[in-house]
Amino acid sequence: MIEHCPELGPEAFLRFEPKDGFILGRTPVRRYLRDLCASFADQAACRARLEENPLLYQVTSIEDQHGAGQLHYGLGVLMPGKIGREYFMTRGHLHAWRPAAEVYIGLRGRGLMVLEDERTGECRVTPLEANTVVYVPGWTAHRTVNIGEEPLVYWGVFSSEAGHDYGAMGERNFRIVVVEKNGAPVVMERSAFLRELEAQTQ
Repeated sequence: MIEHCPELGPEAFLRFEPKDGFILGRTPVRRYLRDLCASFADQAACRARLEENPLLYQVTSIEDQHGAGQLHYGLGVLMPGKIGREYFMTRGHLHAWRPAAEVYIGLRGRGLMVLEDERTGECRVTPLEANTVVYVPGWTAHRTVNIGEEPLVYWGVFSSEAGHDYGAMGERNFRIVVVEKNGAPVVMERSAFLRELEAQTQ
């Protein structure tokens, strides 16, 4: 302890484990396949894994501060794996306060971020992996995808006024998907992947 310097309270100082993605003294929220089945394009593959119901990801959110100028942040852990050919992913969301941006900081693993501009419909994909930073602009839906062999661990930092809107993307879903093809991740239009799945059943 530094003499004559008051200690920071638990809302301002926390310890975390970057390898496993835990914040000491905080409880993560876990999302399983049953929570995200509608997010996957291959519904048959999803139904086949529902009894197993694997853990897809967990997020430990720190939302202690409120008001103008304050920040919220979360430590995410996205597990490796696939449902059919689609890689494990997060639910994805917009911010309730649409102008709010967010910064993602990769700590471990190899993944992608799917970004979709709500106003223009433009989609793009950018790497999210150890020692990288991804800036997510306002008005942009974002989803994390793990394309590696180990957990993808990352920070997300955003305005305390941002909020989360899962409903908008839940209704129409993202326009692109990340699937395995010939042993490697490939980005496809959701509609093209659905046509491919349909052709396989005929």
